Amino acid sequence: MSSIRRRSRRRAAVAAAAVAACLALTATACNGDDAENEADGPTEQTETDDSGSGGSAGSDESLQDLIDSLPFDFDIDAWRDGGWADWDPDTWMRDIGDFVNPIIEGLWDTDRMGDAEDPSQSIDDGQIEEDQTPSTPDEGDPRGDRGITDPEPAPVQAEAVATPYTENGAPIGKVFFDSPEGPMVCSGTVVQDPAHPGKSNLVATAGHCVHAGVGGGWYRNISFVPAYNNNGYAAADVDSGAVPFEEVAPYGVFWADYVSTTQYWIDHGTATGGDGSHGDFAVLSVAPEGGSGLSLEETVGAAVPVNFDAPAVAGLGTVTLYGFPAAAPYDGALMYRCVGDPGRLSIDASMPVMYWVGCTMTGGSSGGPWLRTGENGEAELVSVNSIGPLESTWLAGPRLDTEAQGVLEHVSAQDG
Repeated sequence: MSSIRRRSRRRAAVAAAAVAACLALTATACNGDDAENEADGPTEQTETDDSGSGGSAGSDESLQDLIDSLPFDFDIDAWRDGGWADWDPDTWMRDIGDFVNPIIEGLWDTDRMGDAEDPSQSIDDGQIEEDQTPSTPDEGDPRGDRGITDPEPAPVQAEAVATPYTENGAPIGKVFFDSPEGPMVCSGTVVQDPAHPGKSNLVATAGHCVHAGVGGGWYRNISFVPAYNNNGYAAADVDSGAVPFEEVAPYGVFWADYVSTTQYWIDHGTATGGDGSHGDFAVLSVAPEGGSGLSLEETVGAAVPVNFDAPAVAGLGTVTLYGFPAAAPYDGALMYRCVGDPGRLSIDASMPVMYWVGCTMTGGSSGGPWLRTGENGEAELVSVNSIGPLESTWLAGPRLDTEAQGVLEHVSAQDG
């Protein structure tokens, strides 16, 4: 089994596994949680346009136009001093273009990162209707698989990823954000930006890690920490502050200055039942908290290409899922992975089928990548973890298509 390792900055691409080998680097989705932590969001329908995105620039000057356009008073100093914790439905920014995420230096320290919970995103197996209708998938046209669900995959025990992550999992990390319940955590991956080759500032994650979905709005203080807990220290040591911040966040903290998710997630996404999961994909554009002349990709030394035209399940082959599971029996301190051959899962027959595979990862791994070996022999991202059952036996992720591609291209266009 090969690994994606941190590449030299002189190299143009991420090192990848051979075609016949299992990939050793990806992430996983939230599962294994009940609905007790579901956000009490506003009840009115989110008003959106077709872009399904929101964003803000990183500096006070570039934020001013957005702030002036908001339908309520916005004091950036008061926000930084804790005003962001007011989740009044009338001021929970939800509309396209209303996302504001000014950097609050020192907010994500080791204590606060350790307190972050996994967002509830699960489905009851009883809600899945298995369709055994004979089907011969067309590898070139996944639309022919719509509405088809294969037999439930057998559980696959997740295994720990080798440390240090700067050598074995550099592009993968944790996405932290604040919700009405408090600090939350997902997983994410540095992905290539075709408009800025070698200098990407883009992170792929799940839509439910940035936006509450139907009736909700954008989460706050969204940040990315690549190669979190680089040397794999025990959670008790990390949470107590015994581990230096530089080892918990070896590349520092990167704040989202622009965020986009699919219109499908905004219109349909819910915390339970799987609604919206076919479009549960998001992209962040980030900037370092401390300031730097290097892009995220240059800083980390790696980025993964995204394939928005991956084969249907029959032609996909073996994938590897990675993430930082935080719900029991895991504690969020370590990166894990699962390897398997995906089947088909359909919750909305009008949408392309989702991929699902056996994996015991639990909540906290949402948004982590599904990697496969592409036709060029390099690792590529084909999905992110979205949902799993309460029993934590499998994970599912959306098939990334034209809407997901539009999300990445939209965020890329905002990044300088």
